[in-house]
Amino acid sequence: MNSAKSLSISADLKPRTQSQRHVGQWSYMAMWLGDGFNIGNVTLGSSIVVAGVATMNLLQTILAAGIAIAIITVIFVLNDHFGYYTGSPYVIQLRMTFGILGAKLASLLRGIPAVVWYGFQSWTGSLALNQIAKITVGVNQPALFFVGLLTIQTLISIKGFRSIKVVASAISLFMAILLVGMLIYLVTQRNTAFSSRMIHVKGTWGPTFWGFIVAFLGNYTAIFESAADYSRELRTGFSNKHRAALYFLPIFIAYGITVLTGALLAVVTGISSPVHAMARLFNNDLVTVIVSAFIVLGTVTTNLVANIIPPTYVLNAWFNLSEKWSLIIVAILASLSFPWLLVQDSSSTGLTVFIKTYSAFLGPMTAIVLNEYYVKRRRKVDVAALYDDQKVKAAPQPIIALFAGALLALVGVNLSWPIGFIVSWLTLWLLRYDKEVTADLKA
Repeated sequence: MNSAKSLSISADLKPRTQSQRHVGQWSYMAMWLGDGFNIGNVTLGSSIVVAGVATMNLLQTILAAGIAIAIITVIFVLNDHFGYYTGSPYVIQLRMTFGILGAKLASLLRGIPAVVWYGFQSWTGSLALNQIAKITVGVNQPALFFVGLLTIQTLISIKGFRSIKVVASAISLFMAILLVGMLIYLVTQRNTAFSSRMIHVKGTWGPTFWGFIVAFLGNYTAIFESAADYSRELRTGFSNKHRAALYFLPIFIAYGITVLTGALLAVVTGISSPVHAMARLFNNDLVTVIVSAFIVLGTVTTNLVANIIPPTYVLNAWFNLSEKWSLIIVAILASLSFPWLLVQDSSSTGLTVFIKTYSAFLGPMTAIVLNEYYVKRRRKVDVAALYDDQKVKAAPQPIIALFAGALLALVGVNLSWPIGFIVSWLTLWLLRYDKEVTADLKA
């Protein structure tokens, strides 16, 4: 690679060599376990319960989760291939399709939502920390805990994936034990309610079933969209099938436990909020502290895996900043998203609109990057050319496909991901995009 032609690229975005990859298979799996063990996924499980009775029975719930996670695994392995075999991140992957400026703009579709969620999750975690402090020492300072939590997460991230994997591994083990214990308690001590309200119910194979699958996909779409950011850190030598197992097993375990726990909490108590359901079920300060600790730990693992690294790379790409300064700026931006307003009931409608809007773009984006890598280029990419500003070029067809898919996805918002994906893929095919191979980037 001619370094003189790639000065606009931050050193942190250069391809990871074998010696720079420090994440093994067990640490990689722990990352996805930790990401799955959070209160949001417990809430997803409770969403299938209406008036104390599950709208899907246990078999339907497990099948819907299994189908969704199988699809997620396939997309993960397909989309992580670029990062794993080139060592380059998602913002560089976008250069193949959208050119220099287009890649920067397209990266915002992943970076901005991640910053907002980073702030939202951190404020939620700070409220949980504040709850622990009020019970144990009588302190009530959520803003102080928010700043402290942002600082701790930034310091962990500055140490790189070595620190992230250690923290994620420790937290995921603790949270697995906590949730499994909760699940065992609910099944054994509340067996009658479990049987009558979740097992022996008719359920449905209709819109609720398929809507649950789409909700799963929507929950993970931002993460597998930027799969290269994670796979570039994984040690070399793993086949596609091996990497598929590294995604499927932890995601299935984490989601299986959290979704079932959320559903059972709602079935047993008739309360949709997992936090309130636990408080009603046990009704003591010790359980409140444990639940709050769960929320804090889930916040940290989710942010470390899903919400901090992607916008950091976006800042690297836009301003050629070091990773350290990018991480600090991302934390500042997260605080400037005013998450204390987003958690209020009056802001929930706006937050929902924001989620549905950016999600409508991520289905099309997934279709476009996969089409580029597999259909147009047949996985043959000149990596050095992607770092050479003179050789990176863009075409209009992906932009047309992106907005065509997003527009129709916004119309059918409840099925936004599959609609956007299919429409964008068909648009590229109709525009014969795969026939216009850019010779400069084709190996």
